[in-house]
Amino acid sequence: MDLATIGGIAVGLGVVGVAIFLGGNAAGFIDIPSFLIVFGGGAAAVLIRFPLKGVLQSLYIGGRSALRHKKFTPVEIVSEISELADLMRRNGPLALEEAKISHKFLAKGVQYVADGYEADFIREAMKLDRDQYIGRLSEGQRVFKAIGDAAPAFGMIGTLVGLVQMLGSMDDPSKIGPAMAVAILTTLYGAVVANIVALPIAEKLGAKAEAEEVLQSLIIDGVLQLRDARSPAMIRELLMTYLPEKHREQLAA
Repeated sequence: MDLATIGGIAVGLGVVGVAIFLGGNAAGFIDIPSFLIVFGGGAAAVLIRFPLKGVLQSLYIGGRSALRHKKFTPVEIVSEISELADLMRRNGPLALEEAKISHKFLAKGVQYVADGYEADFIREAMKLDRDQYIGRLSEGQRVFKAIGDAAPAFGMIGTLVGLVQMLGSMDDPSKIGPAMAVAILTTLYGAVVANIVALPIAEKLGAKAEAEEVLQSLIIDGVLQLRDARSPAMIRELLMTYLPEKHREQLAA
């Protein structure tokens, strides 16, 4: 569970909610026409840009990756691969089948080694798996960014709609208030959706895609070194090139 994402969204919505309640008229911030313009219009714009299946998949991947993200550091993975190399050196490739492995992608590669697949097959299969995963994360990032772009845009459209209604009702003061509510609340709804939910999740997915590309590339190289029965020390030295300098010192210590 990614507490930073959950906490950030909760605090952001909480601050806005507290400010609304302190104003004394929370019911005045609920407006159905404004809701329909922002959420209905934003959903329509996203569906025009992406297929429905892609949107649903991206929402699922985005929510899972942003809210249930289990973080693996390269240092941990390098150490784990070195331990697997030592296990294989002492007990042979079949011992890898009994090893407990924390990362699913690494577990898949180690299973390839234990099953005796050729290095070329392992390399191509794992690269394809990595590229598809990164592609899904990137697609999720684009969908959430599209939501973040569409929500404020439809907020502005709602503002214009409300202003037109207000100007057309200047001779009837009873209609000015509802029209003004549409004009203002659509902008508020759009800004909240974009800046507290959609755009932060899009940024998180982009950062995750970059980190996972490096981490899974490290795993592929490590698995291939396992396949070639390299020594733990040699594997560690090779994989340390993926690490920042301070992490290299931590691993060497």
